[in-house]
Order: sequence, then structure tokens, then C-alpha cells
Amino acid sequence: MAPKPITSPVPDAWYPTLSVFMLAIGLIVTASFFIYEATSSRRNRSLAKELVTGAVASVFLGFGSLFLLLASGVYV
Repeated sequence: MAPKPITSPVPDAWYPTLSVFMLAIGLIVTASFFIYEATSSRRNRSLAKELVTGAVASVFLGFGSLFLLLASGVYV
């Protein structure tokens, strides 16, 4: 029995679209984080909201960067 080659669970044609959407969502969440930090006072800030917003932005920007690299032919 011959081994099966490793394939991507996402079709190659979706890489550019996924990178654009994920980077856009990540940048929007990052912008909302900066707006939240600039407009709220120190007493009204919530650590949980800051951590969740930062984590969500980080995940979207990370996967968006990964798909951008994959779309441009840099296979990591």
C-alpha cells in the first residue's frame, strides 16, 4: 500500500481570497483596539476585553499572513 501525499485542507485557489479577508478583519479588529485604548479612560478599561481583542486580532493577522505567503508561493 503506497502512502498518500500530504495535501492542504484548503484549495490553493482560496489562498489569495483568504489572505485578503483575514488581513482585513485583523486590521479592523486592531483599529478597534487602538480606538478603544485611545478613547477610554484608565478606570473604564477592561483587561479581559483588551486581551480578547488583542488575541482575535493576532489570530486573524497571523493566518492572513500565512495565507499571503502561501498565495505568493512561499510554502511554510
